[in-house]
Amino acid sequence: MEDKGKKQKEKRSRLSDRKSQWREKVGGLGIQATVLVSFTVVSVLFMLLMGFSLYQRFMMRTRVMMTESTEQLMSQTEANFEDYLTSMRRVSDALYYGAIKDKDLARDNLDSEMALLYEANKDNLISFALFRRDGSLVSATPVSTLKEGLDVSGQPWFELALNKPENLHFSTPHVQSIFDASSFRYYWVISLSRIVELTSSGVPLRGVLLVDMNYNTIEQMMERVNGSSSYQYFYLCDGDGELIYHPRMIQIGVGKYKENNISAAGLEDGVHEEIFDGERRVVIVRTISYTGWKLVGVIPMSGFRFGAGSTQYFTILVLLTAILALLVINRLVTGRITSPILRLNKSIQNMEGGRVDPESVYIGGPAEIEHLGRSLQGSFRQVNKLMDDVVREQEERRRSELDALQSQINPHFLYNTLDSIVWMIEGERNDDAVFMVTQLASLFRISLSKGRTVISIKDELVHARNYMNIQKVRYKEAFEMSWNIAEEIESYCTVKLILQPILENALYYGIDALGDEGEILVEGRKEGDDIFISVRDNGLGMPPEKVAQLLEDEEHEERESRHGSGVGLINVHKRIMLRFGAQYGLRIESEPDEGTTVTIHLPAVPYTEKNRRALEHGTWNGEARNEEKE
Repeated sequence: MEDKGKKQKEKRSRLSDRKSQWREKVGGLGIQATVLVSFTVVSVLFMLLMGFSLYQRFMMRTRVMMTESTEQLMSQTEANFEDYLTSMRRVSDALYYGAIKDKDLARDNLDSEMALLYEANKDNLISFALFRRDGSLVSATPVSTLKEGLDVSGQPWFELALNKPENLHFSTPHVQSIFDASSFRYYWVISLSRIVELTSSGVPLRGVLLVDMNYNTIEQMMERVNGSSSYQYFYLCDGDGELIYHPRMIQIGVGKYKENNISAAGLEDGVHEEIFDGERRVVIVRTISYTGWKLVGVIPMSGFRFGAGSTQYFTILVLLTAILALLVINRLVTGRITSPILRLNKSIQNMEGGRVDPESVYIGGPAEIEHLGRSLQGSFRQVNKLMDDVVREQEERRRSELDALQSQINPHFLYNTLDSIVWMIEGERNDDAVFMVTQLASLFRISLSKGRTVISIKDELVHARNYMNIQKVRYKEAFEMSWNIAEEIESYCTVKLILQPILENALYYGIDALGDEGEILVEGRKEGDDIFISVRDNGLGMPPEKVAQLLEDEEHEERESRHGSGVGLINVHKRIMLRFGAQYGLRIESEPDEGTTVTIHLPAVPYTEKNRRALEHGTWNGEARNEEKE
């Protein structure tokens, strides 16, 4: 019993200690924290609830407005379609009742009347044709010669007209290919066919009148309505669901996109909701008179959110206004009590904007605040020093990265290469053209390198060879190119795109003026823990003062590089030093009329994923040279 009482006493003591600790924590928050936390929580909850309610209400209203707007647009489009189809029906009636019905085929010719009517409506028509019941041609314009061996009576539009003589029939889009003439192109058409009464030697006959409408007219009408909005789309199908027009007709044809057109064809006119291919959307259906076609508008639910941008901005504006009112009230309530803290906080906010003068830090108020201010002064001095170092380093890195991007193949080089490919193809030098395209593709692949700036020496050499292979074809083998690369260096790291600018300079400024006597030699070797890659040409060379200027005068280098890739030797030199250290980079040796040698000096760093990331992120410290290659 005594042990049990002792345990209960210890339990109560622990509970009392916890309560005391909680009171100390709450009491330690101070007046400002207590007021700020409670007021902020209540205000934020209220604002969120109000904002959510307003947003939901506005979204519902937006959905109704967007749906009504789409219905109006579809009604206008439906009217335009009906006007167009009515005009085509009138053309058909004019041809039948004005030219065909009163003619005797045994003695009268219809060609002139059909040609006249065609000329009056040729912007929307492709052709007229009149056939007897057995499929033989009576008259047609503008082309009157049928394809040899073609059975017109087996055409779908012909059979439909004979089977249902009381109606006019509109087909789905198809290629009009029943006529044979060298000057007559094949067009996409929609065929209007109907039964007509013919007379031959006084004997009444039945025939079929074919009016091929230009599908392009319907396509343009649908493109206009689809171009009126980016959050919805419209398509056209017949009564059986077969597509007549869809903005993604090609993707549907190859199976890369699906549409719920079969289901839409069975819907009544009006607004419907559906879930298709995992997406909820609103479908609006209108039936086109005379044809039974369905004009279908589709609005994905995401489209309502896209179209409610103004509502979102309004809601955000309301929330920002409420937050501003919260801040004003909070400042009024806590300003007098927390003035020293706020002044010190102002000093910290100044630091967030960039460099701060340590002497501007507020020092005053209670001893704790004064001590904190003095500590911040010392911290700011240290931060300013570190910021200066970081800004300097980042500026160098940014400049080098931007310059590296410029070195990736300039438009002039690309244009000349593509132009060379064109004249090779025109000259039926297909093998040479394939070679050039293959080299150019490889050049781009390594230039991109998945966004990496550090690659293997092997890839850098492949890129350089591709570049020089292209240049040799462009220069018609006007120079000799030799490679003497030790295989062992190919598995080490290098900065991307350092050989190509050097080779480019050797071409443009070294051997370009030598005609067919130019020679370029690329050598690579490993010496101890270092790698050396040299590019030697037998060109014009340079005086010593110009050699010294190449790696020192950036403005001079930029002027010189305008004829090349846009990147000069100083850029390559700085990028190497940035990645590997100031002891690495380029060395240039040249004498007038003796040629030029540019040597790349790199550390022997094995190309592993760990080393590559360390070099790209600037965390490499030179200690990973002997690490085993992955």
